[in-house]
Amino acid sequence: MNTDFHLKRVFIIDDDPTFNRILQRAMSNRGIATAGAQTAEGLAQTLHTFKPDAVILDLNLNGHSGLELIDTIRKAVPGARILVLTGYASITTAVEAIKRGAYQYLAKPTDVDSILRSLESPSDETAGGELEAKPMSVGRLEWEHIQRVLAEHNGNISATARALKMHRRTLQRKLAKRPVKT
Repeated sequence: MNTDFHLKRVFIIDDDPTFNRILQRAMSNRGIATAGAQTAEGLAQTLHTFKPDAVILDLNLNGHSGLELIDTIRKAVPGARILVLTGYASITTAVEAIKRGAYQYLAKPTDVDSILRSLESPSDETAGGELEAKPMSVGRLEWEHIQRVLAEHNGNISATARALKMHRRTLQRKLAKRPVKT
């Protein structure tokens, strides 16, 4: 673990008020000062006044992409480490998050210790230890492909459905389901 970096202040942006509150409490119990928000409104000003070492950012904020906030966070607190946290992890969104400037990317459910390890470890280390060598299931490959095509079409469901030669409602049903783990 990197001893040069120690978390003192963490800002949490998650639209689930219960999860946000629990995560803030768990961090506070570990001696870390926290602040949180459930929306992006006023984010830049809050970050300027709170000045966190790290920001935990939910990927899906009330139907909007949390990835769009990475640039705002980077400008407000350039040295802060950004951890993107999501219940709908995909390779496409992980790559996009890192390209935009996120430090780490974690899938929910996860625990506070894993989050802290991710934020405090060098970015080229994996927070959860060794990656599994098992190949992805067909369902997971389908999910990844849909996410890649969706990203190529800037989140436009209709354009993505046309590109996949799939009915729009079918695509919406597939997107509403949680991705297959393996």
